[in-house]
Amino acid sequence: MYYKFSGFPGRLSGSKPALAYCPQGLRPGVPSQPQPMMFTTPTKVASHSGEMVQYLRANRVPDLQRLFQSSDGVPVHLKRGVPDKLLYRTTMALTIGGTLYCLVALYMASQSRKR
Repeated sequence: MYYKFSGFPGRLSGSKPALAYCPQGLRPGVPSQPQPMMFTTPTKVASHSGEMVQYLRANRVPDLQRLFQSSDGVPVHLKRGVPDKLLYRTTMALTIGGTLYCLVALYMASQSRKR
């Protein structure tokens, strides 16, 4: 007799040989013929055409590597000029403002209420 683990009661139960060798309902066998594709359309590979795809841009990585790896004494987070300085100063101002706000809120929470 063949047995298989039944998940519902959590016990072994008798079964047919085919079910005992295929646990959790897995069935052996792969179809001999592949399934036909449902939405087949002719594809055009970009490398086969002579024209450049519009969304591709020039590789900027070497230029950025030269910019960020130069030793000119400027920190990495400020190397791109005014936009980086603006972002850095805004972040610092928001951080200091948030810290002050938290300290004021803690001070107000620690005071007893006057009745």
